[in-house]
Amino acid sequence: MTKKSTMYIVQGAVIAALYATLTTAQAMLIPGSTSMAVQFRLAEAMTVLAFFTPAAIPGLTVGCVLANILGGLGPIDMLFGSLATLLAVVSMRMLRNVCVKSIPLIGLLMPAIFNGIIVGFEIEFFFVGQMATFNFADFLFQGGCVALGEVVVLFVLGIPLTIALKRRNIVKEIKE
Repeated sequence: MTKKSTMYIVQGAVIAALYATLTTAQAMLIPGSTSMAVQFRLAEAMTVLAFFTPAAIPGLTVGCVLANILGGLGPIDMLFGSLATLLAVVSMRMLRNVCVKSIPLIGLLMPAIFNGIIVGFEIEFFFVGQMATFNFADFLFQGGCVALGEVVVLFVLGIPLTIALKRRNIVKEIKE
């Protein structure tokens, strides 16, 4: 195993552990804040790490799986919520160089878009409609609520975190 691959695994594992721990601790301290329709998972600010290292992709996905196992809404949430995270961070990684005043604003919208659509569908279909019906207007409402929480977290916490990491050069990108 090379030094680069070891660093990749370690970074991914640390990111996964931090995401799962932060989300679980937040869920215990403020019940419902990480799993309701309007959720403000503070650990979602960590998705900006995808701009700096590809190890954030498996790290955040595994962290989301772990958080959803520990405090989510069961296997359905584990599957759909983690899929939304995976698609969001892959997109963020791909959009990392598309910046407005050195901030990857379009990339910062990816968690809101993917979680809004996927988790919004999950909530409407599996929990609200209980698989009997699907109401498109309710889906738009549920998805909008989820997206709103993502936008707030990423713009209030994610942008300052991105700026701080760029200024301090704390996170060094692993060469692909």
